[in-house]
Amino acid sequence: MASTSPYFTPGVLTRNMSRRVCAAAGGSGPNLAKLSRLQQPGTSCGRPARRDAAEQPAAHSIQETVREVPQVQFGDSVPRNAAKQKRERLQAGCNSRRVSQCASPADETNSTWQPKDWREQWDNITEMRKGRDAPVDSMGAEQCFDKTATPEVMRYQVLLSLMLSSQTRDHVTFAAMNKLRDHGLTVENILTMEDKTLGELIYPVGFWRSKVKYIKQTTVILKEQYNGDIPSSISELLKLPGVGPKMSHLIMKIAWNNVSGISVDTHVHRIVNRLKWVRKETKNPEESRQALEEWMPRELWSRTNWLLVGFGQQTCLPVNPRCAGCLNRDICPSAKNNLRKTNPGLPPSSLHQPCQQQQ
Repeated sequence: MASTSPYFTPGVLTRNMSRRVCAAAGGSGPNLAKLSRLQQPGTSCGRPARRDAAEQPAAHSIQETVREVPQVQFGDSVPRNAAKQKRERLQAGCNSRRVSQCASPADETNSTWQPKDWREQWDNITEMRKGRDAPVDSMGAEQCFDKTATPEVMRYQVLLSLMLSSQTRDHVTFAAMNKLRDHGLTVENILTMEDKTLGELIYPVGFWRSKVKYIKQTTVILKEQYNGDIPSSISELLKLPGVGPKMSHLIMKIAWNNVSGISVDTHVHRIVNRLKWVRKETKNPEESRQALEEWMPRELWSRTNWLLVGFGQQTCLPVNPRCAGCLNRDICPSAKNNLRKTNPGLPPSSLHQPCQQQQ
């Protein structure tokens, strides 16, 4: 005998049925007599059997009747709480709207984000730099090579000047380059020069011992692989010992007149974070370069390094920046904090007013 569904209790009228469903437990006594009576033809649980389409009486036994009842899976016939269903639908709708609201702004700003007031800040810095009297203007990499030499020698001298400039002030680099040029700054002369002599000529640039090694190794590579010239691509320049991304982009601009990217050193890295020209604070110059190139117009890339390096040398100093004399003091996100530190007696209403020029 087929087992009955757990939702049909023997002898009880269910919600979904209009007749009693009887289940025999087996054995003798009243149950057996009841079972024999129910199994008589033409009856089903004590009620007249339903007729089929041909109006023929059905003669099913109680076992067949129970077998015809569909086997209900647990939970299928249990009505769900309407209020709970409504809450779930509402919650699902809210979640989908929340996801779309979170995703849409990011997608829209990936290509359109620009820093607030950046164009006015750029123009103000350009105005402050119009005198071209910062150290980079007179002793930077563009002033260190011999402009009367052959193109290959000029490019080689640009490369060496930038290798020496790492972690070194402009006037120190400029003096070292002048001494090298006096001894003949060519690939052939550097290859024949002793390491001790080279070290004496470039001292006291930062990390001069390591730079002696890098210069010698790089010069050998240039002689063997580039016929005494320098590489003309970023990927090849980065393979040279002691050459990083900042140097590579500046070499491409000065030596090859090709703007391949923004050259970001410590000055540029510091200033763009102070001005909030990056969407989030960057940890190193290379991160700053990538963040700048995402939004800055390409026609400004070649001027960015020169503009911001000189600005960092004269006004936006690493320590105690001269915010009071800066034209961006009213629109620089960092100027208010700096003015408060250097002028603790200022009332809040005076933070946007010009202050006395710092000495």
